Amino acid sequence: MNFDAVEREMDAAVGRQVFPGAVLLVREGEHVYQRAFGHRSLEPEVTRMQPDTIFDLSSLTKPFATTIAMMLLVAEGKLRLDDRVSRFFHNFGVHGKTHITFRHLLNHSSGLPAWQPYYQEIINSERKGGRINFAGSPGAKSYVYQAIHRERLEAPPGTRALYSDLGFMLLGEAIEEVSGMALNRFCQQRIYRPLGLRTIGFVDLWHLRARKLEPIPGLIAPSERCPWRKKLLCGEVHDDNAYAMGGVAGHAGLFAGARDLDALLLRLRQCYEGKSDWIARPIVRQFWTRDSTVSDSTWALGWDTPSAYHSSAGSLFNRHAVGHLGFTGTSVWLDLDRDRHIVLLSNRVHPSRNNDAIREFRPLIHDLIVRALP
Repeated sequence: MNFDAVEREMDAAVGRQVFPGAVLLVREGEHVYQRAFGHRSLEPEVTRMQPDTIFDLSSLTKPFATTIAMMLLVAEGKLRLDDRVSRFFHNFGVHGKTHITFRHLLNHSSGLPAWQPYYQEIINSERKGGRINFAGSPGAKSYVYQAIHRERLEAPPGTRALYSDLGFMLLGEAIEEVSGMALNRFCQQRIYRPLGLRTIGFVDLWHLRARKLEPIPGLIAPSERCPWRKKLLCGEVHDDNAYAMGGVAGHAGLFAGARDLDALLLRLRQCYEGKSDWIARPIVRQFWTRDSTVSDSTWALGWDTPSAYHSSAGSLFNRHAVGHLGFTGTSVWLDLDRDRHIVLLSNRVHPSRNNDAIREFRPLIHDLIVRALP
């Protein structure tokens, strides 16, 4: 693998301020390329990016925590993809939501809104209502779940794809309800620890406040200087709603380094190919197949597939690929026809989110990488 052109473009991206820094990992069979570029932090001091840097994954939480948890529960018969969500949450069926299934949530066709600023109500209740430390508490998380249960739909279920954080927040609640475990505990005990992964997990803000948890800021890439939390975020989830829910949510909150994501992708591919029984092959294949029931959708179950035009995967991945993006500047793409995947983790929201140059950069770098592979 000759990555000279790739490395020049990564260095140029740092110079163009696409992001302060990034870690790139590319696997082709048994061969792994990994390198750090640029800076881990610009504030409060400038530090170099390191290959073992841990990132706030943002929406990569969806495939690497929530979706894998759903795979396990489906494989164990604890729930079925076409079960109605209202079977588990009896007050959820109001406003036309009775027929929403877990499949609808996973392929973003539930019709639920993309996003709602629930955190604002929670923060206001602290500032104006005197509810000290309400944000991040179990009560705040319950408030968010109840608000989602009361939401009105923007489209009938199953009629169109509308990417929804709310759907994955609800999946997080369902995983907790069905398993009887907190989402972070389920993921640690059922996914990460059995695979020997040590630098991946949620940062539970409730435990952080109680000093039951000590983050390692020297390993974590800081994200944004948050205008309403009034501090630079490092080891604290960037996503506003996930923060209000305590740092553990189905849509955001996961932290990890490139090596742990590589290990998860490798194990999932082994399951997909029938070389591992960790999750049954038919389950992984079902989750990684584009769902044809929703017209004009690129979504599989919890994972995206390349769009025909202007895909973040570039122009050289075919339809038999899966991937996902994260708002903080993270992404993965996995080629199902060839034994290869690309993990790109950056801190593009550091120290401000007002930079979307990564949209044009992602397809460019993915094409350069694929051309460099045998």
